[in-house]
Amino acid sequence: MKIGTALEHFTTQLEADGRTASTIAQYQRHIHLFSHWARDVGHCGDISKITHEDIARFLSSPQARTTRYGRPKKATSMNALRTSLRVFFRYLHEAGYISQNPGRLIRRAICATPPPRALSEKEVSKLMATIGGGTSAEDQRDLVLFELMLNTGIRLGTAVALNVEDADLDAGILHLSTTKQNRPDQVYFGKSIKKQLRRYLKGQPSGPIFTTRTGRRLSSRQIQRRFGEWVERAKIKRSATVHCLRHTLGSHLYKQTGDIFLVKEMLRHKSINSTLVYANISRNRIRNVVERKLPQFT
Repeated sequence: MKIGTALEHFTTQLEADGRTASTIAQYQRHIHLFSHWARDVGHCGDISKITHEDIARFLSSPQARTTRYGRPKKATSMNALRTSLRVFFRYLHEAGYISQNPGRLIRRAICATPPPRALSEKEVSKLMATIGGGTSAEDQRDLVLFELMLNTGIRLGTAVALNVEDADLDAGILHLSTTKQNRPDQVYFGKSIKKQLRRYLKGQPSGPIFTTRTGRRLSSRQIQRRFGEWVERAKIKRSATVHCLRHTLGSHLYKQTGDIFLVKEMLRHKSINSTLVYANISRNRIRNVVERKLPQFT
């Protein structure tokens, strides 16, 4: 069996297991990358011929270790690639397609959790002022979309899937049907967002909330591209993705309240361990404690 055919079987299993579309897409990208490397080095691509040495050679190769722009991949990105290969070959072995698991020796690198990539208050103000200065319907749509994501912390995939029926404007509640844990959820939004949504929807009874000029639902890729363009127009001097809006909410909420459990509930984390990253962002609080609040022992 060739890698491509094996990937089709693997994808079917992932769908049967209820994995999200974004998770499946990541697995597919990683396995395709391995398949292309195998072809380039002259491997036949037969899964029964793949050894643990082949996987090690791939993970050590420039194709695996650098981005498409030629820059070294982050340690976390390499770990994601390792996980995809390990899960893929474990599935092939457990499904009986191969007699031995060539991914059994794959180990994730030990690396620290990266700090949240949040925008500063000044950067948020610049970004929203730039978007708010737009005059087209698409510009106004972007303003509502990014303000909503910033104030509720919803993920990109969740925002893409929102329908008009999901927004209870009277109660200030968004009902979420598409989430990371694939479970129904809800978030609250304030008067400012409520006003923006009313003006933007103009009484629209149903259908996707965020659409293209032709009325089709916006895709995640389109939103990422628009966000990158706005970051560039706002002259923010660092790279930022849409997900940084979620990090921005978590970081600033913790800074304002010091309540890590409030941040956990706001971001709808399943585990507090996912939230603790926000508790490590302010070294100034440690300085203040040391300089002003500790009792004087000498």
